[in-house]
Amino acid sequence: MKFTEGGVCAAKGFQAGAMRCGIRKSQTKKDLAMIRSDVLCNAAAVYTLNRVKAAPVLLTKEHLADGKAQAVIVNSGNANACAPFGIENARREAKAAARALGVREEDVIVASTGVIGQTLPIEAIEEHAGSMEMKYGNSLTAAEAIMTTDTKVKTIAVEFEAGGVSCRMGGICKGSGMIHPNMGTMLCFITTDCAISSELMKKALLHNVAKTFNRVTVDGDTSTNDMCAVLANGLAGNPEITAEGSDYETFREALQAVMEDLARKIAADGEGAGRLMTCTVCGAADEAAAETMAKSIASSSLVKAAMFGADANWGRVLCAMGYSGAVFDTERVRIEFASKAGRIAVCENGRGLDFDETLAKEILSQDEVEILAVLEEGEGRATCWGCDLTYDYVKINGDYRT
Repeated sequence: MKFTEGGVCAAKGFQAGAMRCGIRKSQTKKDLAMIRSDVLCNAAAVYTLNRVKAAPVLLTKEHLADGKAQAVIVNSGNANACAPFGIENARREAKAAARALGVREEDVIVASTGVIGQTLPIEAIEEHAGSMEMKYGNSLTAAEAIMTTDTKVKTIAVEFEAGGVSCRMGGICKGSGMIHPNMGTMLCFITTDCAISSELMKKALLHNVAKTFNRVTVDGDTSTNDMCAVLANGLAGNPEITAEGSDYETFREALQAVMEDLARKIAADGEGAGRLMTCTVCGAADEAAAETMAKSIASSSLVKAAMFGADANWGRVLCAMGYSGAVFDTERVRIEFASKAGRIAVCENGRGLDFDETLAKEILSQDEVEILAVLEEGEGRATCWGCDLTYDYVKINGDYRT
């Protein structure tokens, strides 16, 4: 497997487009994107676990009940969640895409992101969707159109081999705030020309989301609109993967690479964030315990604030592990901080070490920092991603709606 270019248009037979149709107040920002496969795809998706689900999530679950899709339409600037005429407008959005792209309405994935509780200006979508220019190799403009408070485009593509045939897979996503394990206000669309059954694709997706998007936290909020959808059109020409084996494992690993890369980019672009935090717990009794502790560290407002200040306050890390609910020997814990500036141990056997504060400050002042907690309980290991907590987070969310 190797990384390549092209995002959702890296795989054969996928086109994308984007435009400004007037949903957002901005007079220049694109606010509508579409993705289309030349042929019907096997498809699978996972959704937010929030009990309050936006209309597009409910409609997409209905459309994907048969494991098939051919197109995606996604708008930014309005979440169409808890909004008047929610389902009606989601269906109208699907119809608009179906007319514009020449596909069945039931084969359209619908997604929205933006402000909750406001009526979607569906007429703007219906008026303009038909004039959107769809192109092969046009992933970047679609990635830009789905951004809300994101400051960076998030896209990735990989090339891998299945059944002796070269296949490609690529994705785009958005997500910056309202991000917490069990998804977040994130939308992710992944396309591949690999031939694989919907059932196996769903299995790979569920396996990987637990180790990628569900291990990202920015602010502890889980949104109403989260969705990660995968479409496979089979145009690479490999024998369809219908059973577990080496080809399935290769596919799953490629999907894992795409999802992990996008998860890291979401964490690094957290609202107001200055640095990416990678939190790893190893030597735990099992993976579940390691994940529980790593999530607790990454979610801690005090840890995040310490990372903002480049303060090697390791006690906050140990404290977060302690209230996580995981059982571990508190007197057999080692904590280290690391980055491209070096690595430093700050705690051994649950007790503080004398360490070079100047070096620690330099290590924690980098764009990416790692918090490593080493236990002596077993082989359990897990990594979660987060970001520091800055003044800008409050500024961004203090007047988000107005």
